[in-house]
Amino acid sequence: MGFARACSVALVGVEGVVVEVQADLEAGVAAFTLVGLPDKSLVESRDRVRAAVVNSGAEWPQKKLTVGLSPASVPKGGSGFDLAVACAVLGAAERIDPASIDDVVMIGELGLDGRVRPVRGVLPAVLAAADAGYRQVVVPEQTAGEAALVPGVSVLGVRSLRQLIAVLCDEPVPDERAHEEGRPDPMLAGLMVPGAGLGTGLARGPAAGDGARPDLADVAGQERPRKALEIAAAGGHHLLLTGPPGAGKTMLAERMPAILPPLTRQESLEVTAVHSVAGILPPGEPLVSRAPYCAPHHSATMQSLVGGGNGLPRPGAVSLAHRGILFLDEAPEFSVKALDGLRQPLESGHVVVARSAGVVRLPARFLMVLAANPCPCGRHTLSGAGCECPPSAVRRYQARLSGPLLDRVDLRVAVEPVTREDLMGRGGRGETTETVAARVLEARARAAERLAGTPWTTNSEVPGHELRTRLAVAPGALMVAERDMERGLLTARGLDRVLRVAWTIADLRGAGRPEAADVMTALELRSGLPRGVALGAGAA
Repeated sequence: MGFARACSVALVGVEGVVVEVQADLEAGVAAFTLVGLPDKSLVESRDRVRAAVVNSGAEWPQKKLTVGLSPASVPKGGSGFDLAVACAVLGAAERIDPASIDDVVMIGELGLDGRVRPVRGVLPAVLAAADAGYRQVVVPEQTAGEAALVPGVSVLGVRSLRQLIAVLCDEPVPDERAHEEGRPDPMLAGLMVPGAGLGTGLARGPAAGDGARPDLADVAGQERPRKALEIAAAGGHHLLLTGPPGAGKTMLAERMPAILPPLTRQESLEVTAVHSVAGILPPGEPLVSRAPYCAPHHSATMQSLVGGGNGLPRPGAVSLAHRGILFLDEAPEFSVKALDGLRQPLESGHVVVARSAGVVRLPARFLMVLAANPCPCGRHTLSGAGCECPPSAVRRYQARLSGPLLDRVDLRVAVEPVTREDLMGRGGRGETTETVAARVLEARARAAERLAGTPWTTNSEVPGHELRTRLAVAPGALMVAERDMERGLLTARGLDRVLRVAWTIADLRGAGRPEAADVMTALELRSGLPRGVALGAGAA
């Protein structure tokens, strides 16, 4: 009889649970039983592990073999358990010392030839192992950089099971054939879901500095929407752009990620963990440092937006846009059910998806940008353009964006058609992305300094109670907003959001607190109705 154990990690959403892989050998008819709530891909590991062990030069034990995955109540799936199963079996067969693998977490898929193939979700798995107190991790060589992002953990990257056996037994480590440079690495095939980046709008864009990156100065005219874009980026406020086709709504949204500040270390780890699980983390880039931009098609279902799928739910677009931008172009064309599914994530910053296989909590703190036409044909607001939509059709079209959803939108801006002078450049070129991004960064720094010692970093995250009690505005600044609330033109949530936008406008001006003009500007941006307030482009 022989017994050994190793450790691996089961992912539930973007959170990990350390799993003890136990192998037991006893006399009897040779058989391999795998227990502990495995899914189909994990049950198939029996054949992969057996072939990998034999092809790595080790002897497969001809006894009754039972491998248990504990805790047995946690659903387990994927091929990332192969490495731990193989080492536990070899430890029970005394090919390696069982004590050498007791406190080692192993993550990786085994090929039939014994090579170790990378799997998705290495970063959240290693984070879970570190939180559980493990300090040694073995991962495929291709994902060693991703695992090394977790501090306090010793990471060993291996190319094959043969190499790992040699390391554990203090034997000379055999050389494995390296990948040929200039050719795609077939071992990376399991890291990225084919077409996932394109399907979510997260396809890898041009690198910074190659001259192809969209610049805000390319947008002709549109001074007011450009300023609203700057306010939204500075405070993390949700934005609605309405206007006829061809006015520049999509151009503005596509240039917004470039004016957002770089992610902090903690934010980068959060985003990288989600992208690693979803299979959209680009190979060779273990850490996401820029805010993601996700633009799903308007035919997307509610499950693809908030998360879902067979078995345990997988991250949806709201999670893929975590700490970044979720752009919904042609927003009224989305299903009403899908749009209303965004209400809770917009408020809480996370989404809880319940399925029969379990409940998963996924991060979803994103900046939402909506773009919409005024009517089905798009010409309703154009004088002399010949809109043929009846009033009832216009009302139905605009009602697809429900009141509760719009109540969570801080800025509503009309994008007017571009004039001939602006299009031909006679009005002068607008500010560049670099100039606007510098102001956004300064405003974020002022907000972070003011909110130091609190769990919030941007104005959009501050709860309403804190806004009304701890952060005082200028005397009399809220008079008009309070009057609108009494008249029923503004909800309690709306007043809080007006306050948040006013603080952001004050930060962009470099002021210590919002004045009455800042609140008026915030009210005008929220309602979309002119109040006679000039919206400047820079600090006062």
